[in-house]
Amino acid sequence: MRNRIKKYSFLIRPLLTLVDLIIIFLAVYYFSHTEYLNLHFFCYTVFSWFLISYYTKFYKIYRYTHISKLLGIMLTHFFVFILAFLSYFTLFKEGEIISEQFKTIITFVLIITFFKILSFYLLKKYRFFGGNYRNIIVFGNTKSAQRVVSLFKNKQELGYRFRGLFSDKTTNVKDYLGTIKEGLVYALNNSVDEIYYEVNSISPHQFKEIRNFANNNNIEIRLIPENKAIYSKNFTLEYFGTIPILKPKELPFEKIETHILKRIFDFVFSVLVCIFLLSWLLPILWFLVKIDSKGAFFFKQIRDGADGKKFYCYKIRSMKSNVNAHKIHATKNDSRITKMGAFLRKTSLDELPQFFNVLMGDMSVVGPRPHMNIQTEKYLKEIENYIIRNSVKPGITGLAQVSGYRGEVKKKSDIENRVRLDIFYIENWSFILDLKIVFLTIFNVFKGQDKAY
Repeated sequence: MRNRIKKYSFLIRPLLTLVDLIIIFLAVYYFSHTEYLNLHFFCYTVFSWFLISYYTKFYKIYRYTHISKLLGIMLTHFFVFILAFLSYFTLFKEGEIISEQFKTIITFVLIITFFKILSFYLLKKYRFFGGNYRNIIVFGNTKSAQRVVSLFKNKQELGYRFRGLFSDKTTNVKDYLGTIKEGLVYALNNSVDEIYYEVNSISPHQFKEIRNFANNNNIEIRLIPENKAIYSKNFTLEYFGTIPILKPKELPFEKIETHILKRIFDFVFSVLVCIFLLSWLLPILWFLVKIDSKGAFFFKQIRDGADGKKFYCYKIRSMKSNVNAHKIHATKNDSRITKMGAFLRKTSLDELPQFFNVLMGDMSVVGPRPHMNIQTEKYLKEIENYIIRNSVKPGITGLAQVSGYRGEVKKKSDIENRVRLDIFYIENWSFILDLKIVFLTIFNVFKGQDKAY
């Protein structure tokens, strides 16, 4: 095995983690109320931080990570952590939140954000001027290989030093230094850290030789695909031994962490809505509904949940009592809708009791809207792939609703587009997408929607 130049890249992530931990400790110590300066609160804060970091990949930032991705990761991480931090007072302090706690969380979120972005750019500058670099060579002479070479040359801030191109096919490229075999000798004598090879330029025998060489000399290898199909967004590349195998990507809702993250968000968000909104708004709405028309305040209806599980979906009554309430969906200028009911439906305030459904675990804040059972039975027969939307918990709001597909179904394309967007949501779920849908829903409440009747 060759002698390698000692490098300390492996220390960057632990050091950044340690700095964050110190910032959290100091923020809790200096800004938290004295009542919370105890081991229990500190351990809860640190445990929540690192648990959420694991799922948001907060510390999985690489030299090739783009700033937009970094900001997306930070936004997701801080949003979830703030919910977890505030939930401490719901779980252990019966909803008590002291102003000092807001100072605590705002302080270390701002400081950590500043430090993370600063360290991100300082590392890039350091690498641009030649520090923290990795030596790389490329095997192959196709356009794919040359694009990789061009990338390393033009993006000095990534911290890669391109040393040369090797191929068994002679080429006029100025960076060409010899054959594949000569490239292995070069790597051994010049402290190469990574070898990038284009798969169609390497024979099976050479592949085995390069792999063994890399393993024996602690060099990382990377494959440059010529066939773009193996990097289809619908597949992941795996190796069974040395045989490349394509398998469908795991969908978001097939991962246990997706359900855990959504449930935490659903519970915390719903608790906050119940405490800060429903606690005072529902009594007011109860009074207005009661003086407007006779009947119960809440309206409940059996709907289909995840995997066909039936549950009672709660709403604020917006119609006069009628025998068709469970059979016929509301239409424009529907005579059954009360004056107060028209306002509730226009502003979507009639949906607020469904936060109780979320707390009970029957619904999610974001997901495909649950239809009346009679509609579900009809659409299962008429609409292709309709059953897919029932594989997840129904939501108070959803991608279809914020995209304009809500309310009455006048033609077949209305429900087809709704199902298409629901399936897109299921197959492309992300926490950022959930947040976007929530924000658009709130915006639409104030803006108003033509189909909200």
